[in-house]
Amino acid sequence: MTVTIIPNQTGNPTGKLGDAELHFADGPLAGLKLVGFGIWERRGGGGRNVTFPSRQYSVNGERRSFALLRPIEDTTAQEAVRQVILSAYQEYEERAAVAS
Repeated sequence: MTVTIIPNQTGNPTGKLGDAELHFADGPLAGLKLVGFGIWERRGGGGRNVTFPSRQYSVNGERRSFALLRPIEDTTAQEAVRQVILSAYQEYEERAAVAS
């Protein structure tokens, strides 16, 4: 699996640094990608966060979201994916700084 970073060139919405895609090269998911990860600057500048793919729906006029990638049992299972994406974004920033 590789992580592809798509930078937010417009600056909108505020705090969004970019998007990430997971590209699968092996196994039954080979040739597919999982999209919908967002990389955000935390409010107040206290680091970064990753949001996971979700679908929005409405119940009685209230907007809710349904997470598409969820843990089976271990609620900390998403942390490994979050760290891989944040590391890939940091590498992207370092390459961009060297190139400029």
